[in-house]
Amino acid sequence: MFFKKNICVLILSILSFHLYSQKDSTKVKNEKVEKNLFVQEGLYKPLAPAKAAFYSAIFPGLGQIYNKKYWKAPIVWAALAIPTYYYQTNNSEYKRFRTAFRLREAGFQDEFTLDDGSTTVSDTTLERAQKQLRENRDLSLLSGVILYVLQIVEASVNAHLLQFNTDDNLSLKPTFIMDPMLFDAPKVGLTFKYTF
Repeated sequence: MFFKKNICVLILSILSFHLYSQKDSTKVKNEKVEKNLFVQEGLYKPLAPAKAAFYSAIFPGLGQIYNKKYWKAPIVWAALAIPTYYYQTNNSEYKRFRTAFRLREAGFQDEFTLDDGSTTVSDTTLERAQKQLRENRDLSLLSGVILYVLQIVEASVNAHLLQFNTDDNLSLKPTFIMDPMLFDAPKVGLTFKYTF
């Protein structure tokens, strides 16, 4: 009995020495993070995503330039120019057909009425054209607003992702391993291996 107690005490003392010899990795990491946050602001900038979103909200594409993704700014400008162009085109055509419809309803001559009094466009065509052009105009406005919000979100998310450590050790390397025993009836599987 005495021998068992001595062995237990010996094992516990050896384990306790081993436990005290380890460094607290979370404490070291927290000290490094605090140093970066408040002293040098090198790796982690907590206001960077908010700034990128703010700049994109003020002028589209400016958040992408702030993130140093210069190639994205012309894409944003083109993406917002297309719905703007279609909005203006559809709006001017809608006003043209609306004016012609109002003049015809009031009994005046419109641009689609010939000199002899005949019309090239019927009343129902004028009504349908107004309806279709109004829908296209509203759809262009909606798509422009959606693209505007998406470019703000993209700038903010990109600013968040720029702060992550992405080195070559964080990669995916698929490999195929053939089992010689199951060559006639191959099996498919997925294996993840990770190291720290």
